[in-house]
Amino acid sequence: MNTTVTERIAELTGARVPFVHATVVRAEHPTSARPGDDAVVLANGSLEGFVGGICAEGSVVSASLAALSEGRAVLLRVVPTAADAFPEVPGAVVATNPCLSGGSLEIFLQPQIPPPLLGVSGATPIAEAIVAVGTAAGFAIERLDGIRRPSPGTLAVVVAGLGRDETGPLRAALDAGVGFVGLVASGKRGRAVLAELGLTDEEAARVRTPVGLDLGAETPGEIALAVLADVVRSMRQNGLRPAQPPAEDIAVQVVDPVCGMSVLIKSDTPYLEVDGTTYWFCSQGCRDAYAAQVAG
Repeated sequence: MNTTVTERIAELTGARVPFVHATVVRAEHPTSARPGDDAVVLANGSLEGFVGGICAEGSVVSASLAALSEGRAVLLRVVPTAADAFPEVPGAVVATNPCLSGGSLEIFLQPQIPPPLLGVSGATPIAEAIVAVGTAAGFAIERLDGIRRPSPGTLAVVVAGLGRDETGPLRAALDAGVGFVGLVASGKRGRAVLAELGLTDEEAARVRTPVGLDLGAETPGEIALAVLADVVRSMRQNGLRPAQPPAEDIAVQVVDPVCGMSVLIKSDTPYLEVDGTTYWFCSQGCRDAYAAQVAG
């Protein structure tokens, strides 16, 4: 692992930015990459580091975006022709790369996805218990007391002020687009607090009060367990996700009509417009070949 990539990994991890760490584990001559070469791949398709030439890069980026989306590690095997393909094994993906100069590559793709971020507001025993149980369950915890507005990418916010300073954190969480906003309160008081906020139907649908599964919980620890169970069920069974980044930050991939490679659309990606349709290419060579085919 080179120093630049190591530093970048530390920076991305600290900023809670998801990425894929790609490491070359096998390289057959005459490929330009060597075992140990590595890079990071971001959700916008940018690659920082070195894992081979431009053709190998395209395969790495394409497989990395799939690995990031699925949240699972992949062994990518890049070969020049289908006849050279390795045997299929679980957890491995074979990419036939027709413009590879020769040889083959094996690259391990490890998604690095930050733990789900849970915002907690309130200086109460229940809030402290939620922090403790949430930490044990693998959540990253952000205390919102004095901050109010949750950080981008927050999965859920739980307000456990028990009557103290509740409307501010609730309003801030809703304005931030958080999909799960829980208020620890009785049904009667919870309805009164929400009426005070004057929520739209869409906002009201994101608020849970009383928050937590009905476990008959009484102690702060039991209530925290019920609250976290509600969050986990929403995440694992009901598709709760943090707010997505803007569309322009997500890579768009298409297929090169000449060589069949996956191509990432960037400002410098070669393209050709034919009868109102735009075609994108992995290289100028493929673009010129397609242009000649259309003209001829």
